[in-house]
Amino acid sequence: MPAVSHLRAVLGGARGAEVLQRLYGGRAEALKSQTARFRRLLDRFARSFPEDVEVELFSAPGRTEVGGNHTDHNGGRVLAAAVDLDILAAAAKVPGGAVVIESEGYPRQVIPLDELDPREEERYTAGALTRGVCARLRELGYRIGGFHACLVSQVPRGSGLSSSAAYEVLIASILNHFYNAGRVPELELARAAQYAENRYFGKPCGLMDQTASLTGGLLAIDFRDSQHPQLRRLRCDFAAGGLRLLIVDTGAGHEDLNEEYASIEREMKAVARALGGSLLREFDKDQVLRQAACLRSSAGDRAILRALHFYDEDRRVVEQAAALERGDFPAFLRLAVESGRSSWMLLQNCYPPRSGRAQGVALALAVSETLLDGEGAWRVHGGGFAGTVQAYVPVGRLEGYLEAMRGIFGRRSCRELAVRPIGTVRLEGLAG
Repeated sequence: MPAVSHLRAVLGGARGAEVLQRLYGGRAEALKSQTARFRRLLDRFARSFPEDVEVELFSAPGRTEVGGNHTDHNGGRVLAAAVDLDILAAAAKVPGGAVVIESEGYPRQVIPLDELDPREEERYTAGALTRGVCARLRELGYRIGGFHACLVSQVPRGSGLSSSAAYEVLIASILNHFYNAGRVPELELARAAQYAENRYFGKPCGLMDQTASLTGGLLAIDFRDSQHPQLRRLRCDFAAGGLRLLIVDTGAGHEDLNEEYASIEREMKAVARALGGSLLREFDKDQVLRQAACLRSSAGDRAILRALHFYDEDRRVVEQAAALERGDFPAFLRLAVESGRSSWMLLQNCYPPRSGRAQGVALALAVSETLLDGEGAWRVHGGGFAGTVQAYVPVGRLEGYLEAMRGIFGRRSCRELAVRPIGTVRLEGLAG
């Protein structure tokens, strides 16, 4: 492992710029900002763990869902992309039986590796994710061990960019490189991260977020076999199509919405069980419609509507991928708007529960539709109910869109994203 002082020096030179350019693009302003960010992280590590002279650097990106809103957990298909906002870690392998983590803005974590059972008081905390990842990798037969780490994140919590998945796969990747020579397959790391989020953290989720963060780029993922999902990398340049990819934060977090997320998966699977299976992907839309009368009593009307969303959304993913591959942005945008309307009308994840007053997601969608006026696209982003919407904004409308949305939701509400081609990595090329 390279020394902290060596890394600080290399990051300021041509070799450091080359490594960072692969993650953050070639804009001089971005490279300068990221170089300063890495150096601050190294300085903090040196203060927090002065006994650790050598250190490794890791990066895990957030992700954006491009298509397939709530389809992965029922064997469906999705489009997902890693983005150019990430969590960084400076980490050192250490002897002893504990993982010690300092994350900017959070209390220090100390996780003894001989105490990896779930803890109720840890639910919904980063400590639960750390403990769960360690426990699952050990259960799967992989080596784990102690390390010290300092983390800093650009992935906002509650933004729909899956900060939790980025955190989980970052921890899993550190353990993979320090104790398994990088040999744990990416899918195994993703499943360990999902396990930690489901069983230890307490949030139901599919495997899309972890897979996208680990793999990088824009992916078409088929979850028909959830244990062995099929991945296909797509080439797409939204900027070349005259579009800017934005998320708009409406100001409400996801922290108390676990039951609402769980209800979507639960109701979709209730329809599947009533039809004699376990996942909606085992059936087709016509079967649901033919059995609608019986399904009303066994699963409920909302469950049927959510099932209908699943089938239309699953089909749209295939059509969106094809449109992107042939460079047909108008077709892609039309399908993205259809996705947004289906989430709003059928999936019903655009309104927060128990609130008639605060409906930021629905307001952002309605305002986006008016501002874009038949151009671009808008849709709910991620889990829904609260948080963010996604918009594809033509360059000519960008200034007016930003001004209006910031006026409603706040100066920091809008973030422009770029697809990051590289997933979760240990930064190489800095040690020599």
